[in-house]
Amino acid sequence: MMIRYYVCLLVLFSVTMTFTVPAGAASQKFRPDDKAYKWADRHLKKMSLDEKIGQMVHLGVNAEYMNQDSQKFQEFKRQVTENKIGGIIVFVGGVYDTVHFVNRMQELAEIPLMISADFETGVAMRFPDTINFPWNMAVAATGRPELARREGALIAREARALGIHWDFAPVVDVNNNADNPVINVRSYGEDPQQVARFAIEFMQGLQGGGVLATAKHFPGHGDTAVDSHRGLPEINHSRERLEQTEFAPFREIINSGVGSVMISHIAMPQLDGEKVQPLKRSEKSAYTDSEIITEASTIPATLSKNIVTGILKNDMKFDGLVVTDAMDMSGLTLYFNQEEAAVRAVLAGNDILLKPSNGDAPIRGLREAVRAGRITEARIDESVRKILAWKYKLGLDKRQHTPLESIDRIVASRETQALSDEIARDAITLVKNEDTALPLRAGQKALVLCITNGEDRNFVGNTLTRALSRNGIVTERIAIDERATEKEIENALKKTSEADVVVAGLFGRVRSGAKNSVGLPEAGERLLNEVLKTETPVVSIAFGNPYLLRSFPSMKTYIVAYGEMSSLQTASAEAIAGKIEFKGRLPITVGEYPRGTGLSLQK
Repeated sequence: MMIRYYVCLLVLFSVTMTFTVPAGAASQKFRPDDKAYKWADRHLKKMSLDEKIGQMVHLGVNAEYMNQDSQKFQEFKRQVTENKIGGIIVFVGGVYDTVHFVNRMQELAEIPLMISADFETGVAMRFPDTINFPWNMAVAATGRPELARREGALIAREARALGIHWDFAPVVDVNNNADNPVINVRSYGEDPQQVARFAIEFMQGLQGGGVLATAKHFPGHGDTAVDSHRGLPEINHSRERLEQTEFAPFREIINSGVGSVMISHIAMPQLDGEKVQPLKRSEKSAYTDSEIITEASTIPATLSKNIVTGILKNDMKFDGLVVTDAMDMSGLTLYFNQEEAAVRAVLAGNDILLKPSNGDAPIRGLREAVRAGRITEARIDESVRKILAWKYKLGLDKRQHTPLESIDRIVASRETQALSDEIARDAITLVKNEDTALPLRAGQKALVLCITNGEDRNFVGNTLTRALSRNGIVTERIAIDERATEKEIENALKKTSEADVVVAGLFGRVRSGAKNSVGLPEAGERLLNEVLKTETPVVSIAFGNPYLLRSFPSMKTYIVAYGEMSSLQTASAEAIAGKIEFKGRLPITVGEYPRGTGLSLQK
């Protein structure tokens, strides 16, 4: 049987910087109307300074069962009833625990709370028992922007069913740095036009479903090698260079009507050269136990008036909600306490202070700043009026209660699973194939070698293994992580010699705040290099970081799945078993393989 290979270069997106916004997009902005602002003005007139400030603070919660007498419940109750906080961002928790908790908080709030979440890949990014869509880079690998719009629409439907009004998505960062430890597959790719096109489609699907979308992380987090959860990254490019790459997709999505923009903790010295020094005793970040300390840097974009007001609001004409990235990330906490960070963020032009380490600090800081004359009350009113108008736009002029009984009819539906599967089948990308290993044949004995940077060795790659078995492959699974012993490595090498083929599942995934985000553990790297030296054919699949080929150039067969989602593991198994075609095209450059590369096997 003859197998031929060919490379298709992506031609959907030009390399020039011209971009055409869809007809009518600029006139379809998702914005509060006059009625919303009249409602906002009525409430604003009755609010004290502290009540106004409270509306600018949104706290985070990992919801779990809480008795109403518990300390955790009582603290949130105090923040809602006394500090009058404006919203809550939900993190990992149970579906019903989270919705029930939010309902309780809404009952306590005089002005309904705006509830937000990071649903970049759907509600499963925060609720593990639901269904994940593949990461953005996988969506872009399909070459089908309409899939991003359909994804956004389904996320909106599920978010509203969970009582969530605001999604911190899409990621609009251009991932043009292969060593980026925190954006990576969260980006649509390295080409600004491609990023803009997919992000706009996602945004329009989301906002068309009544959920506020967020372009993040302005002014661009793609060209960094430092995770802002762990330290303060720096992008030292000129304004001209930033306009060509980082700014380009933000301009396009703003012109197309995105409702909010998130500001990142990134130093850009050529935009704002104000010097900052680390605090002698910084507040511990909630995201990491190991921070990267830069002895001196320049002001984070979050706190820069030149960037937030000068560029985003004045130059780019953005009039939606401006929200900080989490205020308890190391990119801020290394240099500013929470009180001062809040003051500087508001002076810069932010409307909402997201996830401070506690609700009291920013309120205290802003109150004192107004009393001392650093901030005018009119400046506070400007943001609060906008916040209230957006609440009206999102239906929060009425008492909020999310019915529990409708959730299991809407969330994680067959339609969601079908779209996740469709994206996955079109995304799997065969980058390199210099062996005769593919397609695998029924009856072949495959060692499924899963190398993970997580703490999931007991189940990592199970979906891949089961999918291969369903396609007639005889499988045995071994998992290697940073705790692997020499005996385990020796056993894996022995099993390699007994197998017809090794399917190496490389689970080097984005892990915000982690030391080894997107990398493989040292023991796994050492083992993989030894396995690649054997005579047993090796099919390597990147279930996460797509750039791993750079570290292992001796790989003869290299596939990129862009994530560990179940749909991607299943599609990968079907592709290497010859049941479906490889259709994906790289949205990025991987070593010597340019953007647009994608091999196909044809019988």
